[in-house]
Amino acid sequence: MQLTKDQLKAVMPLCDTDKWLNPLNSAMDRFEINSPNRAAAFLAQLAHESAETTRIIEGLSYSRADRLCTVWPKRFPTVASAEPYVKNPEKLANFVYANRGGNGDAASGDGYRYRGRGLFQLTLKDNYRLAGDALKIPLVDNPDLATTPDVAALTAAHYWQRLGLNALADHQPGDDDMKDFEEISIRINGGRVGLPERKKYWAQAQAALGIA
Repeated sequence: MQLTKDQLKAVMPLCDTDKWLNPLNSAMDRFEINSPNRAAAFLAQLAHESAETTRIIEGLSYSRADRLCTVWPKRFPTVASAEPYVKNPEKLANFVYANRGGNGDAASGDGYRYRGRGLFQLTLKDNYRLAGDALKIPLVDNPDLATTPDVAALTAAHYWQRLGLNALADHQPGDDDMKDFEEISIRINGGRVGLPERKKYWAQAQAALGIA
């Protein structure tokens, strides 16, 4: 299937369809997101994760220490411990992403180098390597490639397929569609963060793609 500009705009009003339509169609076709059910679930998750394609680099500039404690409670057990990282995205990323997923220590700079990018916020060196190897794109050497529309769409669609989400989106008679969609959200995000908004986008996508 091929999305139209009108369908994409109906799901994500903020999306620049001239910029994103062809990359999304190409990536979805390559990774078999090729039915209305699959496309609706994919676009709904993508819309939430990327603020309708307007946010493809992780925002790490926090103005309040207490907010850092809320987002990373294990990393920042006290407001005082978080204070040095307020409005300092590079220092923050290097600290919270240190020694994880192939990243080196805080001094290596890997945390900031491999911070979230793309439509599904590709994060950590191992994930850049995995996506880069699968797509034959040098993402480890040039992680900023993940911010270009073509690569951002490909990394999202590759991640979707790698997590087995097409199968969850393939609803059969008797399936609990809502439960499957929630499981998709959990696999992408690790929890139910933003679930009401994800469901809102899902409803918009289903309507746009003619799913009863």
